[in-house]
Amino acid sequence: MASVHDVETVHSGAERVRLAAAGVLALAGFVAFFLLSKQGGLVQWAALLVGFAAAVGVFLTTEPGRRLIAFGRESWREVQKVVWPSRKESLQVTGYVFAFVVVMALFLWLTDKTLEWLLYDLILGWRK
Repeated sequence: MASVHDVETVHSGAERVRLAAAGVLALAGFVAFFLLSKQGGLVQWAALLVGFAAAVGVFLTTEPGRRLIAFGRESWREVQKVVWPSRKESLQVTGYVFAFVVVMALFLWLTDKTLEWLLYDLILGWRK
C-alpha cells in the first residue's frame, strides 16, 4: 500500500505557476503552429519550436525539472561506468547468435517436415 510519503506534490504556489506557464507556453506554440498556416512552413515551425523551447526552459526551472536534470546526470555517470565489449567479443557473440539461429531453423524445418509426413502421409493417407 502506498504511504503519504510516496506521493510527489508541488508545494509552493510559485512552483505551480511555473508549471502552468510551461504548459501554456507549449500549448501556445502548438496553437501558433496552426494559426500561422498562411505564413508558410518556416514561420509555423519556428513558432512551434520557440513555444516548446520556452516551455522546456520554464519547466527546467521547477523542482521536477531540476530532478529531471539530476536524473539525467546520474544516468550519464552510470553509462560511463559500463564496460563495453571489445570488437573481438562482439564478433564472437554475434557468430554464436547466427549459429544458434541456423541450428534452430534446421531443427524447426526438420520438425515441420516430420510432422507433415506423419500426419499427411501415414495417418491421413494423403499423397502429394
